[in-house]
Amino acid sequence: MHILLTRPLEDIQELILKFQELGHVVSHMPVIKIEKVNYKSINFSEFSGIIFTSSNAIKYLDTRIIDKNKICFCVGSATEKKARSAGFQNVISADGNVSNLKELILQNFNPSSGKLLYVSGEVTTNDLDQDLISNGYDVKRIINYTARSIENLDEKFIEKLKQKMPDIVYVYSQNSALSFLKLIKNYNLSDFWMNTNLMCISEKTSSILNEIKWKKIFIFSSGEEEFLLYKI
Repeated sequence: MHILLTRPLEDIQELILKFQELGHVVSHMPVIKIEKVNYKSINFSEFSGIIFTSSNAIKYLDTRIIDKNKICFCVGSATEKKARSAGFQNVISADGNVSNLKELILQNFNPSSGKLLYVSGEVTTNDLDQDLISNGYDVKRIINYTARSIENLDEKFIEKLKQKMPDIVYVYSQNSALSFLKLIKNYNLSDFWMNTNLMCISEKTSSILNEIKWKKIFIFSSGEEEFLLYKI
C-alpha cells in the first residue's frame, strides 16, 4: 500500500521505517512544524508528578534539573520512550489515549500525594488539567511548544502525489487537520482523495476534513497505525 504520513519527521521516523520494512510505499508530507515556547522558571521540587501528552513536551523541557524519580505519566509508548531516554525512572504509560491517561492518573496517584505538573503544547484536544482539578487534584499546566502550519509544499512532490495518490493518510491533531485542509485547497487537491482512507486521531480531527470526499474515515489511537492496515 501507499501510505502518506503528515507528522514532523522526528515524530514519525520509526513508523516510516516500520511501514517500509512491511513492504509499503511511504510518502512523507509534514503539515506542521513544532517550535519551542519559552516558559517561566519553575521550581520542579514543588511537584510530586509530571504529565506528558506528547514527546515534544519532553523535548522542550529542561529535564536536567528535575528529579528523575518523580512519577511520570505519559500518553503513549512514544512519549514513554522519550521520557525514559531523558532519564525518568518511574514512568506509567497509557495506550495513546488521553482519556485512558486520565484514568491511569486517577488509579495511580492520590490527590493527597502532592501537586502535578502538566507539560503540553499551546493547543490541546482535551482539558486534562481541568478534568483532574474537578477530581480534586492540584494541577499546574505549562506550555513549552507550539505547532505552526506549513504553508508551502514542493511542487514536484505534489505532481508525483497526484500520479499515485495514497491508499491511507494519517492525521494526528486538529492543528494538523486544519493545515492539511488548507494545503489541499491551496494546491487544488480536493478531488483527488476518493480512493484514500483517512485515519484521524480523534472525531474532532476528522470533522475538520469531512468536506473532502474520502473512501472511508477511521479513528485511531497513537500506536495503532500498523493494526489499522488490516482493517481496510
